[in-house]
Amino acid sequence: MWIGVLCLAFILTVPFLTPVQKYLSIPNNLITVNDQTPLELPSLGENVSVLSPDQRVETFESSVYAHNTGESELVYEVAGLPVKKVNLSLLEDVKVIPGGQSIGVQLQTQGVLVVGHHLVNGKDGQLSPGEDAKVKVGDIILTINGEAVEKMEEVKPIVEKAGKENKPLELLIKRNNKEMETTLQPVIDDKEQEYRIGLYIRDSAAGIGTLSFYEPESKKYGALGHVITDMDTKKAIEIHNGSIVRSSVTSIEKGNNGSPGEKQAKFSVKDNEIGSITKNSPFGIFGKLTDSLDKGDYHEPMSIGLSHEVKEGPATILTVVDGEKVEEYDVEIVNSVPQKFPATKGMVIRITDPKLLGKTGGIVQGMSGSPIIQNNKIVGAVTHVFVNDPTSGYGVHIEWMLEEAGIKMNKE
Repeated sequence: MWIGVLCLAFILTVPFLTPVQKYLSIPNNLITVNDQTPLELPSLGENVSVLSPDQRVETFESSVYAHNTGESELVYEVAGLPVKKVNLSLLEDVKVIPGGQSIGVQLQTQGVLVVGHHLVNGKDGQLSPGEDAKVKVGDIILTINGEAVEKMEEVKPIVEKAGKENKPLELLIKRNNKEMETTLQPVIDDKEQEYRIGLYIRDSAAGIGTLSFYEPESKKYGALGHVITDMDTKKAIEIHNGSIVRSSVTSIEKGNNGSPGEKQAKFSVKDNEIGSITKNSPFGIFGKLTDSLDKGDYHEPMSIGLSHEVKEGPATILTVVDGEKVEEYDVEIVNSVPQKFPATKGMVIRITDPKLLGKTGGIVQGMSGSPIIQNNKIVGAVTHVFVNDPTSGYGVHIEWMLEEAGIKMNKE
C-alpha cells in the first residue's frame, strides 16, 4: 500500500517539476516564416542543445533561423542522445500592403433570397401562396419555370404570365446547400388586381466596412474579417457577384455600454468601384482590386505575423474616422490564442488611444476589417465589438484571411 501511495504521489508531482514543465512546453510542431526573424524555442537547460540536420535551418542556443521554405525538423539532444523531436514548417515570407481604407460593399445574391412571407387578399380570403408551397425564409429561388432569376424585377413578369394563364410556377430553390423543387400557384390580389406569390424577396445587400490588406502583385485583397449576413434571415449571403467602392466617412455615432456605435459614410456604387467580390466567408469578403487605392502613409508591404507570434501587449490598428484619411491608433492585445486550424475570434483587443476613444467610444460598426499591427507585422483584423464594453472586441488572425484570399504562404 505504501509503495502505491508513493508511486501515486510521484505521478502527481512529476508534472509540476520545472524540467518536466519545460519539456512539456515544447510543441511537437512549429511553424515559422522565412523572413530572417529568429524563432525562439523553449530551453531545457545548458546541457541540452537544439540541432537540425537540414542546412536550411540554423540553430543558435534556443533560436532558430530559417533560410528557405519546406518541411524540416529540430532535435533536442543531451550528450548526443535525442530527447525530443520537433517537426518544423518553413513558410514563404508573404508581404502584403495594410489597408485601413473605408469601403462601401455591394453584393448581388445568387438567385433571389426569400426574406419573409405575406398574405394576399384573394377571392377566397387571405392566404400566402409561398407559405403554402413550403417555401421558407432563407431559401434562395434559383429558377422559375426553368428560367434562371438573379434580380427581383425578373420575377414579376413570370408571375403575371403564369397567373393570367392559370398555371403554377415550378420553383427550384436552394436550402442549406441542397436544391429542391416545389410548385407555387400565384393568386390575384383583389385590391391591386395583380398576381402575388406571398413572398418578400431581395437580390442585393449593401453596407460599409474596412479594407484589411491587399497583395500588390496579384491584387488580391481581404476585408471585414467576418461574414456578411442578411439582416432578416441572419444567414450568410451567397453571392453571385459584388463590388467594393471608395467610401468617405461623414460622421461617427459613438458607442456606449449596451449600444454599439456606427460609422456613417457615403459611397457611389456606379462611380467609385475599386474591386470585385468573389467570396463571402466567415473570415470576410475577398476578391481582386480593379483600381488603385489612395495609399497614404501606409503603402509599404509588411510581413505577416502568425497566430503563435502574437503577444499580449501594445499594438496598433489602421482605420478611417473622418473622410478618407487612414490613421494609426493604439490598442492593446488582451488575449491571443495560437491556432493550428482556421477559426474566427482568435484574439481580444482593447482600444487605448485617447483620440480614437474620444471620437468613437471604442470599436464601432464599419470598423470591421481594420488591420491590427504588432512589431511591424500585420497580425490580424478587427471583427466584432463587445456590446457591453465598446472599448473592446474580437480580432481574427491574419493568416486565415490570407488563406481565404488565395494567398499561399508556401511554394507548393
